[in-house]
Amino acid sequence: DRENRERLEQVLSYPEDTAGRLMNPDVITVRADVTVDVVLRYLRLRGEMPEHTDHLFVVSRRHQYLGRISLTALLLSEPGRPINQMLDTDEQPAIPVTASAAEVASQFEDHDWISAPVVDGNNILLGRITIDDVVDIIREQAEHQALSAAGLDEDEDMFSPVPRAARRRMVWLGVNLATAFLAASVVGRFEDTIEKVVALAVLMPIVAGMGGNAGTQVLALMVRGLALGQVGASNAKVLLWKEVRVALLNGLTLGALLAGVVWLWFKDLPLSLVIYAALIMNLLFASLAGVLVPLTLRRLGFDPALASGIFLTTVTDVMGFFVFLGLGTLILLH
Repeated sequence: DRENRERLEQVLSYPEDTAGRLMNPDVITVRADVTVDVVLRYLRLRGEMPEHTDHLFVVSRRHQYLGRISLTALLLSEPGRPINQMLDTDEQPAIPVTASAAEVASQFEDHDWISAPVVDGNNILLGRITIDDVVDIIREQAEHQALSAAGLDEDEDMFSPVPRAARRRMVWLGVNLATAFLAASVVGRFEDTIEKVVALAVLMPIVAGMGGNAGTQVLALMVRGLALGQVGASNAKVLLWKEVRVALLNGLTLGALLAGVVWLWFKDLPLSLVIYAALIMNLLFASLAGVLVPLTLRRLGFDPALASGIFLTTVTDVMGFFVFLGLGTLILLH
């Protein structure tokens, strides 16, 4: 009917992935100057309530949002008690209509809401968002992160035609190929060293692989934090310093273990010291890249989840090979 059509047009007028697009205009409101028995009679006259209704929203004569009352409190209160004495005002009682979907999900997580009111810039109540909408947001974010980690987007379909699928994947594979040549060029500069100390070639994948895994762990936490609004310019330095300390601790511990294995394997103490130092340094580089790459991409306007992995792999491979082979050249050949 006309009313439903107007409600739909109102929701569609807001940008995608905002609270305005997610909200449902069908909401029960009551006035602050009435009593409990008046509200209960009103609810009985309605006959039904929208799904996931755990609170009733209290508004002024101009439909400005004032607070909310829980259904439990309403049922257990005296019939003559005024509604304005029962208002439940939270620290963040309402969601701005322009808030992003990620901000909505974060607020629901912080406040354990089942439903939440949505207001405009003048605090006019426009609708509400319920927990089932937030579950959809979280599911979409998880799908986005899983696909982006592999260089894919949400439009990727496993049953799509071969030419279309190949074209979509070729772009990031091409970028990865270019970065692989960069890592290969670093190895090529130490060709003479590898010919004289073959053990370096055997151990190279360990250094690069450990750096890649360490960086991926940091990257996953950063991408998730950026998506949920938990990471920003205000705490970036704190996170960077924390990850540097974690990398240093892991590098010292795992590096000592790896150096011991290398010494037992090759009976070469200088080689053990080389891989010990190289592993520590590459874990530090990996942690720095895991924090700085997604922050830089976000600042440049790119999706950190989609592009960070390739640049992280480049940093860990290039720096891992350069440090390991460079130290090998300095210590083992001089």
